[in-house]
Amino acid sequence: MIGAVRSWLTSIAAVTLMLTVVQTLVPEGTLRKISGFTGGLLLLAALLQPVLKTDLGQLRLDFSGYEEAIEARTAELDNAGKEELAAIIAGRTAAYISDKADALGLDVEARVETEPGADGETPLPAWAELRGPYSQDLADWIAGELGIPAERQVWHEGKN
Repeated sequence: MIGAVRSWLTSIAAVTLMLTVVQTLVPEGTLRKISGFTGGLLLLAALLQPVLKTDLGQLRLDFSGYEEAIEARTAELDNAGKEELAAIIAGRTAAYISDKADALGLDVEARVETEPGADGETPLPAWAELRGPYSQDLADWIAGELGIPAERQVWHEGKN
């Protein structure tokens, strides 16, 4: 590789030196302009020599690895988005339960877990852990409004 670069630079230097000599020896006028133009073309050919010798027919581009990486990253981002949505829904549902408990005059802390809904995508509240005094009214409201049945409500009497 270094030998090829050295050869390329040597050819550029040789063409440049030759053009300088020719420009010095050729008298002013049309002949000098023609020799300058021709010399410029020769210098351009010397500069483009590596590109001109490249066989583009043998160039193979393989993007299959990139496609697989993109699909894997897309799946990873989808899962992260679903987890984030589940965390938001769980947090807001817990806050909603706490607000309802406050409205009923109860001091209750709630933690909610979600699971995928019927569509398999949208997370829905599925389980609630409540810390505070048990309230049948609040338990019924959670079952009716949020769809979390009594058997999925865990009450811990008293705060920890």
